[in-house]
Formats: sequence, structure tokens, C-alpha cells
Amino acid sequence: MELETFLSRADDLLKRLEALLPPPASVPDWSARAFRWRRRNGRGQLEAVRHPHRIQLSDLREVDEQKARLEQNTRQFVAGRSANNVLLTGARGTGKSSLIKAVLHKLAAKGLRLIEVDKHDLNDLPEIVDLVAERPEHFIIFCDDLSFEAAEPGYKALKSVLDGSIAGMPDNLLIYATSNRRHLMPETMAENLQVQRGDDGEIHPGETTEEKVSLSERFGLWLSFYPFDQDAYLVICEHWLKVFGVDEKSAVAARQEALQWALLRGARSGRVAWQFARDYAGRHPQQ
Repeated sequence: MELETFLSRADDLLKRLEALLPPPASVPDWSARAFRWRRRNGRGQLEAVRHPHRIQLSDLREVDEQKARLEQNTRQFVAGRSANNVLLTGARGTGKSSLIKAVLHKLAAKGLRLIEVDKHDLNDLPEIVDLVAERPEHFIIFCDDLSFEAAEPGYKALKSVLDGSIAGMPDNLLIYATSNRRHLMPETMAENLQVQRGDDGEIHPGETTEEKVSLSERFGLWLSFYPFDQDAYLVICEHWLKVFGVDEKSAVAARQEALQWALLRGARSGRVAWQFARDYAGRHPQQ
């Protein structure tokens, strides 16, 4: 009887402990084209994105050079040839993240996959690398709107994975990041005081500045995006109006409204153009 009582109490204790432990990691659905890295109950896992953004490269206007260079780099990657990690920087709403999504849409049939990782989860990068290293697909880790404050742990983790860890990056993995900052970290006036002048007259940045620049330099390919002028903005507006079903005559007539929309928003960007076209098409349904 004492043994039965002991075993019963031990069984109850084990059940209580199991309830406190995180569930076992689920096997990713490798048939998906896009994933998000999510932490639940203290454990990270790949979650399939069931309805990825299906924007096409042809929808992105006035960024032809950036489009061509990113597509070429990615084609090299999925073909098993050497390719670079990419940093896309510049003005807001100019198509940086949309370009990465469009490349996925174009090359997913060739084995390209995308993993979106939030900044606060970058410490899990080594775990993600181990998870996909032996897979036959080619994965891009996508870090959107990336920027760091001083002493953030994800900064060191990303820097180490890019180039600096004893473990090298697998051949089927690249990192594409977007940011409004070229050097990914804020720069202060006080850092200019650290600049030193050498005996040869050359100016040498201080250690703080060198540290901030060192992360962006580990991306082999830099793509810069600039604010659109009025003509470029109107071209983008006209394209999206046609995508939303507005006829060509009405799209041309909507230019003045498009400019007023940009004035109210305080910006001329691809995002603002898309928002205007969406609004205009909704207010003027075509017969």
C-alpha cells in the first residue's frame, strides 16, 4: 500500500511539473514560403506565414537600379553561387522591405524562403542558423526597420553571425536588413569630439564611431533609397491607380488630388502613392 501511495503521489507530481514545462518545439511546415521566428513559453520556433505579401517586382517603380542589383544577388544565391548579405537603407516608404518581399515572390519556385526575425529576437540567430543549415532550400533572414540603441544585445548577436563567429554562415543562408540609418545606430555630436588628427594630417574616427560603422560594413552589398521627386511620385501613383482598376484617363485626371494627398502627408513616397491610389479607387469605383 505504501508503494502504491508513493507511486500515485509521484505521478501527480510529474503531471504538475509537465504543466509548468514548455511544450516540445513543433516541426516547421517546410512547405511554406515565408516564416516568422516567434518565442512562446520561453522557446523559439518557426511559424509559417500562410498568406505572404505577394507584391511583384514590376509593381516597384523608380528604383530600377536597386531592384536589378538585389534580384541579381538573390539569383546568384538560389543558384548556389556566392552572394552577399544586403543592407537596404534610406528614406521611409521608398520600397526597401517591399523589394525583398517581391524578390521572394519572384524566386520562391526556385527554392527561396524568407524568415522574418524581429530585432528583440536576434539573440536567437545561432539557433535559427542551426535549424536551417541542413535544409535544401535557400533562406533569407529578413530584419525589417533595423536600428539599435547603445548596448542592445541583438547588435552583438547580428554582428557575430554576419562575420565574426567561429561558426561560419551556411551556404544556404543570407541576411537582408532594412533601415532608415546607414550605420544602424544613432550618432551623437559628442562622438565628433573623439576624432583624432594623425601625424600625417589624416582624421581618424574615435572608437565609438568605429564600433557603430563596423556592423554595417559586414553587409557586403549596400543599396541606398532616396526620396522621390514630384514626377517620380506621380508615375508611382498612376501605376497603382491602374492596379486598383482605375482607367488611364481617370488616373491622369487624379494627379492634382495625388499631389494634395502627398502635401497633407508631408511626404512623396511609394507608400504614400499606394495609400492614395487605394483611397481614390475606393471613392471612384469603375463601372
